[in-house]
Amino acid sequence: MNTEPPSHDTESPAPYTIEQILSGIVMGLIVLITFGNVLARYFTSQSFAATEEFSIALLIVLSFLGSSAAFAFDRHIRVDFFVRKLPPGARAFADWLSFAVTASLFAFIAFYAGKLTWDQYRFEETSPALGVPQWWYTVWMPVLAVALVLRLVIARARRSSLPPGGKAHGDGGGVK
Repeated sequence: MNTEPPSHDTESPAPYTIEQILSGIVMGLIVLITFGNVLARYFTSQSFAATEEFSIALLIVLSFLGSSAAFAFDRHIRVDFFVRKLPPGARAFADWLSFAVTASLFAFIAFYAGKLTWDQYRFEETSPALGVPQWWYTVWMPVLAVALVLRLVIARARRSSLPPGGKAHGDGGGVK
């Protein structure tokens, strides 16, 4: 247990990123929808089954926003046991390879989710419970996947412009 008093930096904490703000809003909406459904079920013995469509769509949005925030702060899931044992040049290559594969994956998702959304729009598919156009739900996948690729590129550019071993403010730094 640490008995030292916490350090009080004069520097104020960084403001929230757009991903963090939107994640909070989306999470709040999911909570409200779920709580409303619980109340309705408790008081009326009826369920708003259609709200599941909104909750699923919002969970997908939340997944993309969380992924974007994780990559922005270099806090994404990775197993770096072997990478940490590599020489610095090989570590840098592994970091670039990770970036390229991740950006390619989300570009792939953006492309095919865009095709899916277009097909749903073109064939006028409707959702099963509410009967609204299905593309209202899926349009966010390609949009957020493109935003995530842009976020990856920006985070990569920031890390590349840092001196070796340097850390950007609010950024996780380079390879760990």
